[in-house]
Amino acid sequence: MSTAVRDSGIGVGRDARKPPGFGGINLTVLGLELRKLVRNRRTLFFALIAPVLLFYFFGTKSVYVSYHDGHGNVSAFLMVSMAMYGAALSTTAGGAMVSIERALGWSRQLRLTPLSPTGYIVIKMITAMVLGLCSVLAVFLVGKLTGDPHMYAGYGYLWFVSGLCVWVGSLVFAAFGVFIGYLLPSENVMQFLGLAVAVLAFAGGLFSNLSPGSTIDTIAKFTPMYGLNQIVHFPQLGGSFDVMWAVNAVAWLVIFGGGAVWRFRVDTKRV
Repeated sequence: MSTAVRDSGIGVGRDARKPPGFGGINLTVLGLELRKLVRNRRTLFFALIAPVLLFYFFGTKSVYVSYHDGHGNVSAFLMVSMAMYGAALSTTAGGAMVSIERALGWSRQLRLTPLSPTGYIVIKMITAMVLGLCSVLAVFLVGKLTGDPHMYAGYGYLWFVSGLCVWVGSLVFAAFGVFIGYLLPSENVMQFLGLAVAVLAFAGGLFSNLSPGSTIDTIAKFTPMYGLNQIVHFPQLGGSFDVMWAVNAVAWLVIFGGGAVWRFRVDTKRV
C-alpha cells in the first residue's frame, strides 16, 4: 500500500515541494504593484508636481543663477536639493501605501502566499523607488529646460552622478515610508508623512546651512537626511568625502527596513 502511494507521487509531494526563490519575489507581483501606483493620483502629485514647483519657484531666481557654488552655480545646488526632497517625499508616499492595504486586510492575506515578509517589503521599496526615479527625472528635466542650473565645462557628467546619488539615496525613505505605513493607521499616515519629511529635511540641513560645530549641527548628524544631504551635493561641491555620511545613510536604511519587516510580522501574526 505504502509502495503504491509513493509510486503515485502522493507521498512525495510535500517533501519535494520547495519554497520559491528570492522570498517569493517575481515580476508578476511587481507589475501589479506598479499598476496600483500609477492609479494613485495623490502619490503621483507628490512625485512629479510638488518638487518641480518647489524648484521652479526657489531655484530659478537670477541671483542663484549668477552665484557660483563648487563645480556649478547655486541654482544647480538647489536643483539637487529639491530633487532629493521630492524623491524622499515620493518614495515615502509610495512606501506608505501599505497602510491602505492593511486597512483592506490585504497584508494578512499575503501571509497565505509564498511571499516572505522581507520579500514583500523589498517589492514595496522597489515600487517606491520607481516613483522616486520619476521625481528626480522631472526636477532635472525642468532644470535642463529652464537652463538656469549650470555645471562648469568638463563637469557636465555631474548631472548624471548627482541624479544617481539622489535616486539611490531615496531608498532610505522608501524604507521609511513602508515602516510608517505599518506603524500608523491608514487615515493618519498620509497627513503625517508630508510633515515628517519636511521636518527631517530641515533637521538634516537640506534647506538650511548648518554652522559647523554648533549644537544644531551635532544633532543634525544623527538625522536620516543628514548623510544623504552631504552625499548628493558632494559631486558638485567636491572636497573630501566623509565615510560617516554613508554610515549615517546605511544605518537609517537598516533601522527603517528592519522596522518595516518587524511591523509586517506583528501586523499579520493572527494569520
